[in-house]
Amino acid sequence: MKPITFVTGNAKKLEELISILGSNFPRELVSKKIDLPELQGDIDEICIKKAQSAYKQVGGPVLVEDTCLCFNAYKGLPGPYIKWFLEKMGPEGLHKMLAGFEDKTGQAVCTFAYHSGEDGAEVVLFQGRCEGEIVFPKGPRDFGWDPCFQPKGYDVTYAEMPKAEKNKISHRFKALDLLRDYFNRAEKCKNNI
Repeated sequence: MKPITFVTGNAKKLEELISILGSNFPRELVSKKIDLPELQGDIDEICIKKAQSAYKQVGGPVLVEDTCLCFNAYKGLPGPYIKWFLEKMGPEGLHKMLAGFEDKTGQAVCTFAYHSGEDGAEVVLFQGRCEGEIVFPKGPRDFGWDPCFQPKGYDVTYAEMPKAEKNKISHRFKALDLLRDYFNRAEKCKNNI
């Protein structure tokens, strides 16, 4: 069985993926940096198109990820465009975007899209969401918008949390938990045949 190519150039995302999935994940994962088109649309649509594009370039099983930060006051924006907002404004700017709003809540959303590498295969989506608040940035600045996202029920941001703690509650954990269940069920079915 061919390994699954996780399409990312971000070593931190690969590190988290491997840590969350654990050593019992039934498939081999490799990573590859591929320039995928920057797409517009809703979260699911973007992920499906990214997975299809990655499959065409890799020619085998692929896994792509799209991470969003959705402000409730902005009706879900910046959402899938958070990368560009973060790049131009930094974590402080993201917090300042909500200065005129009482509602500082939002959602961190992670969607993994899997293409089996077979012609005509449907893309399977795994999505995790974490409610929280957009706060003044606190903690290390080495992983995206983590310094300004404080998950609901916590008094620290993702950036301030120990990695092991974040990896038990995050939007990425929730999406990967669904992905892991999908592959474990597939493995059980294969073994029962």
